[in-house]
Amino acid sequence: MTIPGDKTAVDWLVSVAPDPDACRWEWERNPLGVALLPAGHRWDVLILPGELGHTTLEVLDVLLDEPGPVLADFGDSRLGFFVPPGTASRWIGTGVRGAGRGTWIVVPYPGRATGGVRWLVVPDGRGTLTDPAVLETAMHEAAARVVGRTGGKS
Repeated sequence: MTIPGDKTAVDWLVSVAPDPDACRWEWERNPLGVALLPAGHRWDVLILPGELGHTTLEVLDVLLDEPGPVLADFGDSRLGFFVPPGTASRWIGTGVRGAGRGTWIVVPYPGRATGGVRWLVVPDGRGTLTDPAVLETAMHEAAARVVGRTGGKS
């Protein structure tokens, strides 16, 4: 998505790359259509297990007009929610992994299908991220729904 006067999603993503031109080159020439980008600069990523992640995204869609970017891995076994930098180092939650400063994430080109990781919510180019407090609220609601569907069995 491009918004007049704002960066595109691509510009926003490559702004954290040590070499933005190399990142663009990877996206264009890598057969998987992905590049590695460092977390912890403009965003952290909280990684949730698939069922909880999808249900959390459903709840966020009700709570927010525009959630931040969300990635899904191959097979939807994990979803990554983009949150403000520093969130991962402060996050305490069972089954939730954090990617913050010092970690790298696999990022597909925005809007392009790949064989692996893909965007469920594409970055808007303005830097919209999911507020961690809202994400936590959505996760609590999602966990209750998941438990309700499974009757407490995993």
